[in-house]
Amino acid sequence: MDYAHEGGFGLNSSSQIPGTATGAVSAVDRMGIESGHLVLEVGLDSDCAQDLRQSIISKSGNELLGADSNEVVDAVLIWWREDDGDLVDELVDALTFLSEAGSIWLLTPKAGRVGHVEPSDIQDAAPTAGLSQTVTFSCASDWVATRLVARKTSRK
Repeated sequence: MDYAHEGGFGLNSSSQIPGTATGAVSAVDRMGIESGHLVLEVGLDSDCAQDLRQSIISKSGNELLGADSNEVVDAVLIWWREDDGDLVDELVDALTFLSEAGSIWLLTPKAGRVGHVEPSDIQDAAPTAGLSQTVTFSCASDWVATRLVARKTSRK
């Protein structure tokens, strides 16, 4: 589905995605966050979308874990800005916490916002870190979410 065509890139702070058969779908639902999931959060700062964070906490029923955690998690949420350092290193570090079926959600400022990350930077970093990019969508008024998953190394 083309969310840009459906108006998905101009979402308000409620983080609803229009244009689905059953009505609006929350960004958290789109991210696959479920009750009981453990989510590791990296890069939290004052510019992060607090409503999205609270929705993830509400849906999972768990507080977001910090970088000092040793838990295996269902998702890693990385708030990433242009000047945050080496994206490949951050993605490789995130993989060490991720369950086999988990996803990394790279959250970057939208175009025109301070700290915007060029999509080509993500496209270059993901395969170097052993990841595949699967979907990108607007998850909050100032943020875009990109789902990255570990590439399958062998087929049986």
